[in-house]
Amino acid sequence: MVATASRPRATFEDPLSLIPRAMTKLYSLWVSATYPFASVGGNLSIHYTAQMSRRMASRIKLGDSLMIRKDAWLNVVREADDEPKIIIEDGCLIGARSVISAKNLIHIERDVILATQVLIMDHNHAYDDIDLPIKAQVATPGGTIRIEPGCWIGQGAAIVSNQGELVLGRNCVVAANALVTRSYPAHSVIVGNPSRLARQFDTVKRTWVGAASRAAAASEPLP
Repeated sequence: MVATASRPRATFEDPLSLIPRAMTKLYSLWVSATYPFASVGGNLSIHYTAQMSRRMASRIKLGDSLMIRKDAWLNVVREADDEPKIIIEDGCLIGARSVISAKNLIHIERDVILATQVLIMDHNHAYDDIDLPIKAQVATPGGTIRIEPGCWIGQGAAIVSNQGELVLGRNCVVAANALVTRSYPAHSVIVGNPSRLARQFDTVKRTWVGAASRAAAASEPLP
């Protein structure tokens, strides 16, 4: 008997997986067509479990080719003015269970990636009145947040602005579980709680430089 080579078994996508995909597609079309956003781009993908208030949609701007994954929450704190509070530009990815909560302004520029469970918040919960439960107290004045193009925010990271403008420069990397409460320049790798600069790309020398080396160079006396 001549042995025959076994053929690889054909594999197919689980047909049931098409159901949530179809629901996400329909939900994305529905939200794009009916929510009164300040502006909204094309090719929007919003998972059907994502949360955002239709009433606050006029304070949200969404760009082209934007993906918002499962259980993400875009929250706008009610304020008197009608200016946009959340701006997410083209090509961004908002990971599952991430929260963007804006009172003043959170601006996420092009091609930014948020991993799962990222928190971005430009205010905080007041707790000064000890006679009131914290949930009954108003939000703090807070600040603003701007994340420049190409940044990567790792899983579980929190970016919180308590005052002033917090800016992450172009192509920054925020490590998993980092707590960022201040600005960092472009091409920074940010780690830890509280956050610190691990290394940064030197655009003159075209190489990565550790934070210790950069600090030592900065402290050297000028010739």
